[in-house]
Amino acid sequence: MAAGKLISHGVAAQNRKARFDYAIRESIEAGIVLKGPEVKSLRHGRATLGEAWAGERDGELWLFNAYIPEYQGGILSRFEPRSPRKLLLKRKDMRRLIGEVTRAGASLVPLDIHFNERGRAKVQLGLGVGRKKADKRAAIAERDWARDKARLMRERG
Repeated sequence: MAAGKLISHGVAAQNRKARFDYAIRESIEAGIVLKGPEVKSLRHGRATLGEAWAGERDGELWLFNAYIPEYQGGILSRFEPRSPRKLLLKRKDMRRLIGEVTRAGASLVPLDIHFNERGRAKVQLGLGVGRKKADKRAAIAERDWARDKARLMRERG
């Protein structure tokens, strides 16, 4: 990200490995409760979701282990970078997702944090099942074949 360039809408952080490690069956957008300095830090695009996960605590959904670094622009911007953050969903959707996680053994994986058209921070959650090593190998082979096929088609005209 270029110095001084802020994200007003678009992707602020992305978990690119999530779609490789999990077979995502469904995705849903959720709001996230953030403090002011956390939003400023997100707008600089410095957050990481590599080890983040979403889960249930006290009947609500929370985002755990997402790293949003401290904002360097102000003196009153002290917060815990890996603190749990509450996710905002409709009650019906929240209950359905919690039920899927507990019954079916699925996982809630944050796919990305982005800003919508109104400038609000949102989290794209994926409901998925973990892939086994053989499934990952098949996905790699399929991706490689698609790339080679596109290259061949380009060469032929």
